[in-house]
Amino acid sequence: MSGRSEIRLNVPPRVLQVGTTAFVLGSAMGLVRGGREASMRFLAENAHRPPTTVQGWYFYKKTKNYRVLLGGLKGAGKESARLTALSLGFVGMEQAFTHVGLDNMREIGAATATAAGFSLLCESVKKLRGMADVLDRLPMHMAGRTVVLGAVVGSVMRVLRV
Repeated sequence: MSGRSEIRLNVPPRVLQVGTTAFVLGSAMGLVRGGREASMRFLAENAHRPPTTVQGWYFYKKTKNYRVLLGGLKGAGKESARLTALSLGFVGMEQAFTHVGLDNMREIGAATATAAGFSLLCESVKKLRGMADVLDRLPMHMAGRTVVLGAVVGSVMRVLRV
């Protein structure tokens, strides 16, 4: 067995905890929002032709329920992917600050860098038409506020870490 080395991958537990929590919360939020949006869309599209028979109402409600379920699942997928990517970016930045030796400032730096990266990404998405549905557009004047809010949240997390 000489000459063989083991491959070891050490994943910090925080990555799994934060990633899983973000996925679950993002799925729940997306399910609710996507279902509500699909319900409103179905009602708006079919407001001009309400069913007139009992059988018509049955199929109307059945179709609406399937559309709401599909819309909720699509929303859950989108929202969970967004929130998981954002939270893993935050944890990755925290690990980078720790690796560099700035352990005392890791929360503040990670929150500020994540907010700046999110703002930059949203600003660049405006220029890409195909990705307009993936991220919400963030106006440039809000980017500064987002970075300041990231710094405040990071400071609060740093104070709570004591």
